[in-house]
Amino acid sequence: MSRVDYSELVEVIQAGNGRRADELLSELMPRLVDYLRIGMGAPTERAREAVQQALLNVVEKIHEEKINHHRTIFRYLIRACRNEYLHQTGYEQRFDHETEVGDVDVQPPGQLAALLSDERQKILESCLNELDDESRSLIDHFFAHPDTTTRETSKEFGLSEANVRTRKSRIIARLHDCYKRKSRDDRAR
Repeated sequence: MSRVDYSELVEVIQAGNGRRADELLSELMPRLVDYLRIGMGAPTERAREAVQQALLNVVEKIHEEKINHHRTIFRYLIRACRNEYLHQTGYEQRFDHETEVGDVDVQPPGQLAALLSDERQKILESCLNELDDESRSLIDHFFAHPDTTTRETSKEFGLSEANVRTRKSRIIARLHDCYKRKSRDDRAR
């Protein structure tokens, strides 16, 4: 069963329970990497680097007691990872320019990444199409409004907050499994 709430993370880090914090961070890492890969089109290695740096920053802020919001820590982590990825890619783009060598234009290496990103989007769209209408509507809402709260979503869909969290977690788990399966199938061809 997949975890819905990571509020325990703040508590165990502040309490100095390194073993439990490592368990939670190990569980979180692949989810955050998948968010950057699927949601932002990040290459796997770059997503891992951004997530690792974001987690280091967040853990440090928790140690310094600058973060005490137990209930919103997952949303904060998503934002931190997204911002770190955008920061890293923005920094690198300053140095990636088209250059001319004689009469031949050398394009930046982003073309292959763009093709891979298009392929990822096709796989994700295929997985989304496998969802029932109710699940598709809920997850589309979260894609359109990534900063929405569970409370806001529960009011919009007429569901309890617990039901929204459970459904969202289950839908994400199904999409994750579908994406992995279809990616594996595509590589096997």
